[in-house]
Amino acid sequence: MPKNAFYAQSGGVTSVINASACGVIERASQAKEIRKVYAGLNGILGALREELIDTSKETKAAIRQLRMTPSGAFGSCRYKLKSPESHPREYERILDVFRAHDIGYFFYNGGGDSQDTANKLAQYSHRQGFPITCIGIPKTVDNDLPLTDTCPGFGSVAKYVAISTLEAALDVRSMAETSTKVFVLEVMGRHAGWIAAAGGLIKNKPSDPPHVIVFPEIAFDPVVFVNKVKAVIAKEGYCVVVASEGAQTAEGRFLAESGVSDAFGHAQLGGVAPFLVDLIKRELGLKCHWALADYLQRAARHIASKTDVEQAYAVGASAVESAIAGHNAVMVTIERLSDAPYRWKTSLVPLRKVANVERKMPRRFITKDGFGITQAAKTYLAPLIHGEDYPAYKTGLPQYASLKRVLVPKKLASAGF
Repeated sequence: MPKNAFYAQSGGVTSVINASACGVIERASQAKEIRKVYAGLNGILGALREELIDTSKETKAAIRQLRMTPSGAFGSCRYKLKSPESHPREYERILDVFRAHDIGYFFYNGGGDSQDTANKLAQYSHRQGFPITCIGIPKTVDNDLPLTDTCPGFGSVAKYVAISTLEAALDVRSMAETSTKVFVLEVMGRHAGWIAAAGGLIKNKPSDPPHVIVFPEIAFDPVVFVNKVKAVIAKEGYCVVVASEGAQTAEGRFLAESGVSDAFGHAQLGGVAPFLVDLIKRELGLKCHWALADYLQRAARHIASKTDVEQAYAVGASAVESAIAGHNAVMVTIERLSDAPYRWKTSLVPLRKVANVERKMPRRFITKDGFGITQAAKTYLAPLIHGEDYPAYKTGLPQYASLKRVLVPKKLASAGF
């Protein structure tokens, strides 16, 4: 008998995560095995609180428009489920909600922690005699999930960072004679420097910016950094730096750790750019400017990569196809078939091989001095930012989906989540 499906968005959202949601909902509407797709209001909390959005109440046009809409249309959350052994109440509650609403499919759209949750729920539900088909849908701007060529969300952030670095560099160069000498752009990337590396795509000759990229994978040495900046300015007259928020010392201490952790237990970061600017001012006495890309880099749907949008939609649709084909406890991946032309397809890997595993930049992608990217990195990165997929505009502004988000009537008592 056909079952309902539950889809949830988890963790930091991206400019293309709704394209994955669109892929899930549109493909599920064609599957006789699935009656309805319920979306969790604010991610997995929607399951715990029995707050299920009935996506069938949305118009087909609104669902189609999700493909063009940034951020999480159904709401996301940073809520990490513990192990079923130590916190069985959470898993029991999810199964109670799924039973009550005849849900047999779980599509979890998130990063490494989310894939871990999907894997745990698949195993737990099987042990409880109410097996749920759990499929992971990759999402992370950090591009740090293993066993996939790239992660939906990354290509668009990479495009935004490359373009922003280019345009800011032109500004700094034009003012460097009498004004700002150094510009520092801080980008996301807790432990992996993929986003920072994207800034290097604009460098075609040695004199081109960015002149310095600060990677989490390379231990930060303030003396080496300052000397590099000094040498660049002596030769070029200005210096552009792209720095990952996850930059750290040889001892593993983040340069910008606030001492606060998020709900997933990750250190709260932010402040690498002002740290570097203060260092440059103190040691070299130069006028500097800095910018924090922050949410702008991951919300910029107006300049999204076409490749990224297509891949985000594809992994959503493939998740449904995998589920109805009988697969379980797997994550959809993107497999690169060739570099030029860039060809790819979706594939599957076991969730247990993905959960809580971080993929960092390989050393061969970073130049010998630790401040740039190699040709191998460019070959990998370049196709991921290819193409434009502009949303429809009206009165000069992009038109994004506005959903009704009609909740399904509750059948259970509140569990206090």
